[in-house]
Amino acid sequence: MENIRNFCIIAHIDHGKSTLADRLIEMTKTISERNMMDTVLDNMDLERERGITIKSHAIQMDFVRGGQKYVLNLIDTPGHVDFSYEVSRSLAACEGALLLVDASQGIQAQTISNLYLAVEQGLTIIPVINKIDMPGANPEMVEDDVMAMIGCKREDILRASGRTGEGVDKIFDAVIDRIPAPKGDPTAPLKALIFDSVFNSFRGVIAYYRIYDGTIKKNEKVKFFNTGAVYNADEVGVLRMDLEQRPEVKAGDVGYIITGIKNAKEIKVGDTITSFANPCAESIHGFEDVKPMVFAGIYPIDNDDYEDLRDSLEKLQLNDASLVYEPETSIALGFGFRCGFLGLLHLEIVTERLEREFDMTIITTVPQVSYNAYLTDGEELVINNPADMPEIQRIERLEEPYIKAEVITKPEYIGTIIGLCMDKRGILLNQKYLTEERVELTFEMPMAEIVFDFYDKLKSISRGYASFDYHQIGYRPGDLVKMDILLNAEKVDAFSAMIHRSKAEDFGRRMCEKLKELIPRQMFMIPIQAAIGAKIIARESISAMRKDVTAKCYGGDISRKRKLLEKQKKGKKKMRQFGKVEVPQEAFIAVLKLND
Repeated sequence: MENIRNFCIIAHIDHGKSTLADRLIEMTKTISERNMMDTVLDNMDLERERGITIKSHAIQMDFVRGGQKYVLNLIDTPGHVDFSYEVSRSLAACEGALLLVDASQGIQAQTISNLYLAVEQGLTIIPVINKIDMPGANPEMVEDDVMAMIGCKREDILRASGRTGEGVDKIFDAVIDRIPAPKGDPTAPLKALIFDSVFNSFRGVIAYYRIYDGTIKKNEKVKFFNTGAVYNADEVGVLRMDLEQRPEVKAGDVGYIITGIKNAKEIKVGDTITSFANPCAESIHGFEDVKPMVFAGIYPIDNDDYEDLRDSLEKLQLNDASLVYEPETSIALGFGFRCGFLGLLHLEIVTERLEREFDMTIITTVPQVSYNAYLTDGEELVINNPADMPEIQRIERLEEPYIKAEVITKPEYIGTIIGLCMDKRGILLNQKYLTEERVELTFEMPMAEIVFDFYDKLKSISRGYASFDYHQIGYRPGDLVKMDILLNAEKVDAFSAMIHRSKAEDFGRRMCEKLKELIPRQMFMIPIQAAIGAKIIARESISAMRKDVTAKCYGGDISRKRKLLEKQKKGKKKMRQFGKVEVPQEAFIAVLKLND
């Protein structure tokens, strides 16, 4: 155990974590040169296309220094604010962290957020200034920022380039010298924390764990502490680029276990594995349960695919423990699921993975946050779906979730960013200059306001220079209303939305205009209305397709033409009573992009 080091890499998105991980793997010859490629740990097509890390990836490397062989377990983590849950899980399995800061971009919001997560877990922090070979790099200035933030000495900060490999050898020395070896008793009862799991269609569920005490052996009976399930360890081993079998994995190490579990619900990330014959007294408290921030309905386009969608979500939940879902029905869309996500990027990634990896064709409804409703009879309700909203006369008050948002940007964009946040009902709490070139703005704002397009707008008005991070700070009362969309006087529950009263009229008008563009004309006129309760706040009409019934009338009395038109009008009126309006899938997608 003296020669084991467990560490992860944390940073803001696009600061070069995966590229630095490539150099570490390359220098330890963990992968042959033939199999080596860029961002080797990002093995999902989506990760490569977007240039982001979505899942944490663990890999074991061997490093020899002065005749001593060291085992280094590296976990590469995501950098986007939506995936901070993945980061918290990776930190629970480590004793140290490389804090990576881009030499050309400096400290950004998620850098600070991830640093706080690591400090709370009591990890040893090694600051690394990356991308020193870039033309716009300013390592001296970034070092000053890091020293002010962490309170370390200049000589403690390493300089490296993940692209060229410069300075990477010093990172190995720092990991070995500064990060403590894992503590644990190999002879004590087995105690291992599950920090990730993946689904393999041939082998079943593969769980990744970090052992704190004891040893896990092949073919021994193991028990999952929280679920109480008992299984046989068919295969155990360590995580190289592929899974590498071992007869046993000891305390302090990171490894995997295959037990032949086919049911996704039987393994929980955060659970403790212990021996069936000699169980440990209590489970490990690693990281808190994830709380979804954004809710949206996911429905199959063909209702016959409902069971396939359920299986796909179950398998996806194994790879992504932060996804939560429950069945729901919609009058407009049939059977589907109400899913909870950590943010909008998370929602986008999940829907794209369902389409690519599981061949599902789906419709996603408007994203919402969850609200607390306090009724006049003293009952409390949590509302994740506007359709569950009780009648307005029964509600005493509604509360919406608020967040504390930190935006780090350049001074020239302060005015436009404050304007954007004020427009989103934000309150400016603090404005702090980190350096001459970097300002930190702190806001309190409703979560519902950042769900739609806040992140995209922030990036465009700051030309990509602003970085954004947030965390929830509780619920506060708000003047909220439920807005319904009526097509031909029938509510379409998939378009219902909870919205602040001051913005309802504008939102309703734009929604009606958009739907008028997208819904095809029918044989009868279709009124599109936005309503709050019984009050109509906006309306558009789609005119009917008309046959020219007067074409055959040449001359003669005008009453003949009038008679034919009246007859047509009666027919249209009757048609409208029984007519069903078909809403195309593009309409549901367009509502998501309403603010563009």
